[in-house]
Amino acid sequence: MESQNNNICNNGSALIFLGTGCSSAVPNVRCLLQPSDPPCSVCSQALPVPPNQNPNYRCNTSLVIDHYSEIDNAHSYILIDVGKTFREQVLRWFTLHNIPRIDSIILTHEHADAVLGLDDIRAVQPYSPINDIDPTPIYLSHHAMDSIAEKFPYLVQKQLKPGQEIRRVAQLDWHIIEEDHQRPFVASGIQFVPLPVMHGEDYISLGFLFGEKCRVAYISDVSRIPSSTEHVISKASAGQLDILILDTLYKNGSHNTHFCLPQTLETVKRLCPKRALLIGMTHEFDHYKDNDFLTEWSQREGIPVQLARDGLRIPVKLS
Repeated sequence: MESQNNNICNNGSALIFLGTGCSSAVPNVRCLLQPSDPPCSVCSQALPVPPNQNPNYRCNTSLVIDHYSEIDNAHSYILIDVGKTFREQVLRWFTLHNIPRIDSIILTHEHADAVLGLDDIRAVQPYSPINDIDPTPIYLSHHAMDSIAEKFPYLVQKQLKPGQEIRRVAQLDWHIIEEDHQRPFVASGIQFVPLPVMHGEDYISLGFLFGEKCRVAYISDVSRIPSSTEHVISKASAGQLDILILDTLYKNGSHNTHFCLPQTLETVKRLCPKRALLIGMTHEFDHYKDNDFLTEWSQREGIPVQLARDGLRIPVKLS
C-alpha cells in the first residue's frame, strides 16, 4: 500500500511523513545501552541497517504537506510539529524529497516531541545575520503559546531589550488558533479545521482536518476522541475521509495518554476512512511483521490500514 516513489514530482501535492515514532523515538536508547536477552529485534537493527533503509527507525511524529497550486504553478510547504529530532529529519527527508523551505508551521500541542526543534527552523529559512527576513507563520493554541513563551522567550519576543545584542534565531510570526472545530484557519492556502482530542483526560491536543478533493484527518496524540470531534470527521458530517492518519503507541493493552493498537483499530472501524495510516509507534512494532498483520485485518474489515514509515510520500490532490 505504500508509495515507493521517493522522487519529488514537479506537479501535484503530497503528504510526506518526516517522523512516525513516539516521543523517545526508535530505536529505544535503553535497548542499545542495556540490551535484553534476547536483544530487541527492532532496536538491534538500528546500528547495522542505515536509517533510510530501515522503516523501524522512527523519529518524532511530524508531517510535511507539500501543497501544489495549479493557479500559480508553485509549491508551498506546511509543517505539522517540530520535535526533538527535527534537524535529523531535515537532513534525511528534506534533501531526499527536495523540500527547499517551510512556508507555515502548525503545532498540535507543546510537548517536547512537538516543539523542541523550533530553534532549528532557522536552518530552513533564508540566512540573515541580523534576522532581516520575513518570519514564518506558526499556528498554535493559547495554551501552547504560553508554554512556548517560557521555553523559547527569544523566539517569541517582538523586539530587543535596551542593550541586547542581535543574535541569529528563527523568525516566527505567531498566530493563535482556537481549540474549536467551528473556528477553521488558513495556512499557505489550505483551510484547516482544528480537531480537539484528549491526550490524557486533563489535556487537549489538536488534530487537523484538511483537503477538499482529498479529505485528510491527522490525529497524532490522542487517548480519546470526544463525540463532537468524532462527528466532524465522520461520514455523517462531510462524507467519507480519504485518509486518516492516527496515533498508535503500543501493540496491546491501553495507555493513559495515547491510543494503542486495539483502540486505534476500533476508531478506524467507526470512522471508516478509505485508507488509514498509523503513526506514533514505539519499538514494540516491527514494520514488516505488523504490516502483514494489518494487511490481513484490512482484508477482513474492508478498510486498508498500514503502519506509516519515516520518509513515506503519499501523492494527494488536496484542492
